[in-house]
Amino acid sequence: MKSSLVPIPYGNNLRMIAWEVTRSCNLNCVHCRAAANCGPYKGELSTGECFQLIDEIVAMSSPVIILTGGEPLLRPDIFDIASYGTNKGLRMVMATNGTLVNPATAKKMISSGIKRVSISIDGKDATSHDAFRQEKGAFDEVMAGIDAMKEAGMEFQINTTITTANLQQIKDILELAKKLGAAAHHIFLLVPTGRGREMADQAITAAEYEETLMWFHQESLECSIQLKATCAPHYFRILHQQKGKGEERKKPAGHFHEMTRGCLGGITFCFISHVGQVQPCGYLELDCGNIQKQSFAQIWANSGVFGNLRDLSKYGGKCGRCEFIKVCGGCRARAYEATGDYLAEEPLCLYEPLR
Repeated sequence: MKSSLVPIPYGNNLRMIAWEVTRSCNLNCVHCRAAANCGPYKGELSTGECFQLIDEIVAMSSPVIILTGGEPLLRPDIFDIASYGTNKGLRMVMATNGTLVNPATAKKMISSGIKRVSISIDGKDATSHDAFRQEKGAFDEVMAGIDAMKEAGMEFQINTTITTANLQQIKDILELAKKLGAAAHHIFLLVPTGRGREMADQAITAAEYEETLMWFHQESLECSIQLKATCAPHYFRILHQQKGKGEERKKPAGHFHEMTRGCLGGITFCFISHVGQVQPCGYLELDCGNIQKQSFAQIWANSGVFGNLRDLSKYGGKCGRCEFIKVCGGCRARAYEATGDYLAEEPLCLYEPLR
């Protein structure tokens, strides 16, 4: 039996939760952290358990909830869950591969209170995107889904996972995002977990990583849409380095990344799996507690893993002595995949600390 709800002061720091409402998916993407397929998967939370989880979250904080998967649109009660969260005052957003979005679905997104939808586009055209998604016709289905959302008035952003296969296309994908009318473009640097482990040889190098983030930062200074780098904590070190050189933004726009930091896992962000396991993020599969056994508030406040992540003095290697640790932190999932120690130094960082 789970313990009763208790107010937790640290809950005030919680800003965002990625919630894998189902692991089932209609695609078999080459980079998938969950190695998801059509399922079904045993042990997924019932509608009632989902409502109870939302109640527990609201009792302690008011984070943004990302409804993700798998493919969240494969869950029959997804809009009931979204509506419940909306009615509780939470900002509900959704991450989808976009292939299942049609006019009726887009209207349900609006009516359930979903504020923004992220659509994954990993190639500049059908040939490259479909190869990444391992599904012929996926690109055309995504384009149709975007048209349906635009017609319904549903705000959307484009997410792109960068590998050596599409690194040279990233500028074209950004231009495509702007052409489509996206509110934002978020880039994700590949973390080799799940099916993505088979793509480890397609991960970009530390030098390419640095060059890409420098380019992305320069683009953000004048870009007409929001740009954000995710699973790329070095970006925030670059921001501070450029700021130290006296660089000024030419316009404020909606670039919200200066109000955050690099790796957020266990600090202001967490991931909840399809069976209720709480983790620092989707790529770092460490069992920090299960909401079917404990209240979410207790897990968030008392997890030993979360406690370690919040104590920067415990970080090892050059991350532990880096002057940018508070704004970067290194990718804990990459450290874990490379060394088995989630507190070890980030393996894809060129920067050498001053001390």
